[in-house]
Amino acid sequence: MIWNARNGKVKIGNAHMDYVTFGKGNKNLVMLPGLGDGLTTVKGMAFPLAITYNIYATDYKVYIFSRKNELEKGFSTREMAKDQAAAMAVLGISRADVIGISQGGMIAQYLAIDHPDCVHKLVLALTSSRPNETIRSTVTAWIQMASQGDYRNLMIDTTEKSYSQKAIRKYRILYPILGRIGKPRNFDRFLIQARSCLNHNAYADLSKISCPVLIIGGRDDKIVGMKSSYELAEQIKNCTLYIYENFGHAAYEEAEDFNKRILQFLKDR
Repeated sequence: MIWNARNGKVKIGNAHMDYVTFGKGNKNLVMLPGLGDGLTTVKGMAFPLAITYNIYATDYKVYIFSRKNELEKGFSTREMAKDQAAAMAVLGISRADVIGISQGGMIAQYLAIDHPDCVHKLVLALTSSRPNETIRSTVTAWIQMASQGDYRNLMIDTTEKSYSQKAIRKYRILYPILGRIGKPRNFDRFLIQARSCLNHNAYADLSKISCPVLIIGGRDDKIVGMKSSYELAEQIKNCTLYIYENFGHAAYEEAEDFNKRILQFLKDR
């Protein structure tokens, strides 16, 4: 079995949360993905995710969590962080290094603010502490597309705003089939999570984060904007900021050194 990879589900109250776990290390690493989780959870993805993130598998037992399956309307990123802390407690994860990407970074902010004992080191990548004009414009458009069931244009717009021009040129050949692959049964989870991004505002509480933090941004980020990374760095005392000059929101996929950079930060204890 690849890196002891397995799929799991944890119960939180009357709800359930899908997760995958892999790795052979004796330290815990929790990863929180972005808004795409609203379209498809990590259910059944243990092997491909273990291969994608195998760089962490030697030092860590890695957990990648989705949001709970039964999200209530109006559910906030702060409530999602509370769920995350509860899931970790059920699984016996008393403390972990935490990587939050995009919306996952919003949730990770509140995890470190409200549940500091859960977080040893924190990585906030391609994320924001509060809405700005870029976020409002982008996410509002996605909400409109999702509300109309327009999955094809939602995927095209996400791709166009996430990737570098070099990558987009390759992905454009797939646009004709995007509306037929991976479409969810409904968009309820996505809409709840998208609206939580528009209402996320942890800016005033960022100074409460006491653990070491690595902040990663992309100069060409068309989803949360580059300034979001600087705002995080201005408010968080014990942090290191790194900006990818040639990438945008998908730097976590496109930058070859992205996970190497994170692992080095986590190892510098």
